[in-house]
Amino acid sequence: MPDTIDAQVLTQVAGQPVVELAARFGTPLYVYDAAVIARRIADLAAFEVIRFAQKACSTLAVLDLVRRHGVVVDAVSAGEIQRALAAGFQAGFDEPPQIVYTADIFDREALELVAAKQIPVNCGSPDMIDQYGERCPGRGITLRINPGFGHGHSQKTNTGGQQSKHGIWHTQLGQCVERARKFELSIAGLHMHIGSGTDLEHLSQVCGAMERAALAVGPSVHTISAGGGLPTPYREGDKRVDVAAYFELWEGVRRRLSEAFGHKVSLELEPGRYLVAESGSLIAEIRAVKRMGDNLFYVLDAGFNNLARPILYGAYHPMAVAYADGMGGPERRSGDKQPVVVGGPLCESGDIFTQEDGGYVRSRDLPAAQVGDFVVIGVAGAYGAVMGSNYNSKPLAAEVLVEDGQAHLVRRRQSFEDVIRGETIPK
Repeated sequence: MPDTIDAQVLTQVAGQPVVELAARFGTPLYVYDAAVIARRIADLAAFEVIRFAQKACSTLAVLDLVRRHGVVVDAVSAGEIQRALAAGFQAGFDEPPQIVYTADIFDREALELVAAKQIPVNCGSPDMIDQYGERCPGRGITLRINPGFGHGHSQKTNTGGQQSKHGIWHTQLGQCVERARKFELSIAGLHMHIGSGTDLEHLSQVCGAMERAALAVGPSVHTISAGGGLPTPYREGDKRVDVAAYFELWEGVRRRLSEAFGHKVSLELEPGRYLVAESGSLIAEIRAVKRMGDNLFYVLDAGFNNLARPILYGAYHPMAVAYADGMGGPERRSGDKQPVVVGGPLCESGDIFTQEDGGYVRSRDLPAAQVGDFVVIGVAGAYGAVMGSNYNSKPLAAEVLVEDGQAHLVRRRQSFEDVIRGETIPK
């Protein structure tokens, strides 16, 4: 939980001493707690199918972990299909399929891959239906529907409504049914997702929109997907979603559609952030403590090349300090805190972890620290390492999975040779 680390002095992450993790693997370092992921999966056990939106964290070891816990996977690119296969998921039209391709377009590589590997497709645009039908006539498809409204903790995470590129506009559903019929494609399921951080009020609206859309398509529908977007607590006081109430909303839709169609309709959930966010911590070393006018800065060896959420949409992450000696001297164990701006090493003024949406820099009350100590950024398992970049020619961070009390290096830190691999100078 965020309130267990925010502004605290921390000694361990996932049961492992922070100092030992940093010494063994270096920093910046992502650490994932397998037990937290397992708990979040168990939260959702009432849902018949849990389909992990791997875009949240596609590290192979994490994909393998969720697979071992009975979770199937969603892929939004050819690369994610290949990642799923590399992690042990099987291609094909099993029920439920272990891999589903969900996107708003087919690039040429993705279209060839889903055709050759028999990967089920969730179409997010009318053109996808035509392209898939020409390549794979007679197969089944699902449709992602944009119900005409959306919701999200930021406009940039809102995936419904007319300002969103995602999905098939709800009024075009009938036209899409005709397009599918032209290629003898059966519409076997529907998917609807309006954004991340949605609440039960908005989710109930999605339920109604899904029910209307499914009845419009008819009894070819055998699966409905509730999408994802379950909120995750980041700040102290953030409430968890009532999963039981959420399930009851969707179970009512599933039951009524099953009765209307005269056959079982299965219910999928597609969580991403919900499964992995709280499992992840980013450990960074403080490399400078400097005062700039009224502001005191902790400047870390991690930047937005490692964790982009704050610069993208002012996302809040809880932070703690871990002392290099494992404890901190008496003057630093007093519990005294000071307002600090936490930033990274990149040559960008926006490389600040304590900022709000719009780029407004804010301070955070953190324990006193010095060069060589560590800042632990929490709830960083989703949209963290997976969005990493080589900006400023920085290597991608190492990643560690802690499972059954053992810390496993699951992605080594890039070398300089890794960073420039594939580049050439013309002769």
